[in-house]
Amino acid sequence: MPLALATLGLPGTPLDRAAALAAEHGWHGLELRCADDQPVRLGLDADERRRAARLLSTAGVLPLTLASYVGVAAPGPDAPVLAALTAHLRLAADLGCRHLRVFPHGGPGPAAEADERAVRRLRAAAPRAAALGVRILVETHDSHRAGAALAPLLNRVDHPAVGALWDLLHTWLAGETPARTHRALGPHLGYAQVKDVASADDLTPLPLGTGVLPIADCLHLLPPGTWAAWEYEAPWHPRAAPLAPRLGSGARHLSALLPG
Repeated sequence: MPLALATLGLPGTPLDRAAALAAEHGWHGLELRCADDQPVRLGLDADERRRAARLLSTAGVLPLTLASYVGVAAPGPDAPVLAALTAHLRLAADLGCRHLRVFPHGGPGPAAEADERAVRRLRAAAPRAAALGVRILVETHDSHRAGAALAPLLNRVDHPAVGALWDLLHTWLAGETPARTHRALGPHLGYAQVKDVASADDLTPLPLGTGVLPIADCLHLLPPGTWAAWEYEAPWHPRAAPLAPRLGSGARHLSALLPG
């Protein structure tokens, strides 16, 4: 089972250094955080995109996912969301990413209205995603943090170019067991994202296996060959220890848990 590392845990680190760290410590792929102040961003021109793709290929690290902040269920008109989806899909394809990560961001209004917005937008974007060879994965997060909340939306979209990214922290915070989440998201699952924390009241990221999240229970439910990614949310938690010294032990911990 291949392992990916989210560059969120290495904020501001140049892409060549992040790829080298991943390869050196047993990580097979990268989730590439996409933001204006990061090495991977929409503003990269065509030459910069080609150079980034070559760099990753040379390092032997797969660009698994472009991790965007697009909210597919966000309140407001469809046009800006669809434009953002198109721009991120193009960047993902240019870099060779298999997936584009998006959030729900359904907002404070009725859940049915948030679902309707997301379904409409994802259906509109799905053919473009399929043509580019990129799968849109909606993360279990914010307004749809439970698998049981996200699955009905994805059932309605019903397109192979749209699926789910299982963030274990958020389904756990929603009170779901891994087994229940897997039952809900199984038909749509792209891969799983793991992390560890001390408690629901302290979400400061910890080294894998030193907190309370049911990582092993999650991984044992994944089909062979499914990716598992470590997202270390360093930018949101100033007290978090640096990630780089923990990359080797993190890969070893996950490898010991993986069923095959």
